[in-house]
Amino acid sequence: MRKRFKALTSGVGVVALAAVVAACGGSSSSGGGGGTGTKTGGSTSLSSGVQGINPGSGSPQKGGTLYMLGQGDVDYMDYNISYYSIGQLAQRLYQRYLYDYPATPGKTTAADPDLATGAPVVSNGGKTYTVTIRTGAKWDTTPARQVTAADALRGIERSCNPVQPFGGLPDFESLIQGYATFCQGFAKAGQTTAAIKSYINSHSISGIKVNGQQISYTLVHPATYFSGMLTMDAFAPAPVESLNYVPASAQAQQHVIADGPYAIASYTPARQITFTRNPAWVASSDPIRKAYVNKIVVSETGNEASIQQQLQTNTANASMEFDAFPPQQSVAGLVKQMQSGLNHNFNLGTTLSSNPYIVFNTVSPNNNKALASAKVRQALSYGISRAHLTQVINPVVNPPLTHILPDGLAGTASVGKSYNPYPYNPTKAKQLLAAAGFKNGMSITMLYRPDSTVSTSVAQAAQSDLQKIGVKVKLLSSPSADFYTKYLEVPSVAKRGVWDLAIAGWAPDWYNQGALSFFSPLFSGAASYPPVGSNFGFYSNPTVTSLINKAATTNSTSSADALWVQADQAVMKDAAIYPITDELQPNYHASYVHNAVYIPAIQQFDPANVWLSSPGS
Repeated sequence: MRKRFKALTSGVGVVALAAVVAACGGSSSSGGGGGTGTKTGGSTSLSSGVQGINPGSGSPQKGGTLYMLGQGDVDYMDYNISYYSIGQLAQRLYQRYLYDYPATPGKTTAADPDLATGAPVVSNGGKTYTVTIRTGAKWDTTPARQVTAADALRGIERSCNPVQPFGGLPDFESLIQGYATFCQGFAKAGQTTAAIKSYINSHSISGIKVNGQQISYTLVHPATYFSGMLTMDAFAPAPVESLNYVPASAQAQQHVIADGPYAIASYTPARQITFTRNPAWVASSDPIRKAYVNKIVVSETGNEASIQQQLQTNTANASMEFDAFPPQQSVAGLVKQMQSGLNHNFNLGTTLSSNPYIVFNTVSPNNNKALASAKVRQALSYGISRAHLTQVINPVVNPPLTHILPDGLAGTASVGKSYNPYPYNPTKAKQLLAAAGFKNGMSITMLYRPDSTVSTSVAQAAQSDLQKIGVKVKLLSSPSADFYTKYLEVPSVAKRGVWDLAIAGWAPDWYNQGALSFFSPLFSGAASYPPVGSNFGFYSNPTVTSLINKAATTNSTSSADALWVQADQAVMKDAAIYPITDELQPNYHASYVHNAVYIPAIQQFDPANVWLSSPGS
């Protein structure tokens, strides 16, 4: 599960949904390894992570067309299987969740009820969560039909379909009673529409029950973080009509029924999406979206440089970014303008991500299995200058991250910004290498993405640093399209020693007590090995795995916080990865776009809540 972010390419830092593994397809822009953000306008400090906003002048106006410009498509146009920020950006318009992140400055990582009437009711010693669906939320059918708890059940059932399952399944597949068994059987059911519909209609999940407009989830153990999981796509309702098509098929993506404020009027993959008002949507039933504009047109055929130029001209057909960000060469100037109060259209948001980071391949046979030794990994960590790496990818946008958990991740105790177990020390690096039997250094291979300026810059800077301690680094390039699917997600490639170091990235699947979505997929031993998990370096430490399991099963948030701190320090002691930065996400919009509130989960200003001072057609 690579959180829902973009594939690291030409921007200023981020992976994918897209990441984060989303064990599925990805988007094509940004730059980094997995990320998100929080802030808008130019009214807050760059490192505060406080949401800013460009409210514009006057009262919100309804009407007009919002034109969003991008250079890539959604991963899937679906209710339950998108696992990248770009997919969720589109879903923000046509789909509603049980819980979602509000466009409220300062609260964009604290989920509020969306389709739910309130917070989950927790019972059964912390093992059962019950959600009630609000009245008035409707599908755009003829006639319009109420969204039901049965639809929510259908959504999580189809999330583990055998054709294209949701990439975040490892988060909760074994947590909900009976769900793993249901999914295992589903995987063998066949991939036709008939087979999928038959399986869902004839099988049930023992831990999920529907009673009227209530849906309850019973867990195998208490999990205080489960309410955060309920923001994920897998738990979103799906209409009964979704069973008429194979998930992720071209036909299915042309027949998506909306329950959000906008409906998909047309979708030409990799070219254009047009959203128009959903006549079944009732504003009073939706506490998350105001839906001021009448129409949203998404163009997906641009490039970051031309998109930025168009946005700065304030033309009517260039309002906001879609799958694009300000080009890296423009960011420094935009930051200065923002700091001077001269540009309220530019935004930097904290992402609560580790993106990018360097992962060590502990199963590489190269150098007599040197990277299996923590001492060798520690030596390499001391031999890399984090200041050098962040400098080449812009230190203003890439503040240093010296440990696993990004500072400020909701629901977790911060390890502390002062905790830096590997300050740059080439002398110590050489000593550790010599003690490990590599007095004369070694040769290693680093995997990176040449179509990402961030990945390329980090690879070259690390190569230069490591050369100073006698380590020769060969750079192995891979296009973003192959980086995960042909390298990191294929165990045999790591075990053959095709690569020793790789540049990846990560962000949480949810924010409320989101530490688990860092540690479980990345550091929990065999259970997190690819292709199921994203422990690309095959790191394993029984003590760490035990800490993760204890933190995941405790019914006390304070106890969990303390355990996550221990896990963070233990992973860093083993030097499983080399963290670099908790990146800030740059975004830009035209001057006539107002109420531009940045939402970390979608890496963008919320299009469902902006209004235009000069509405067009």
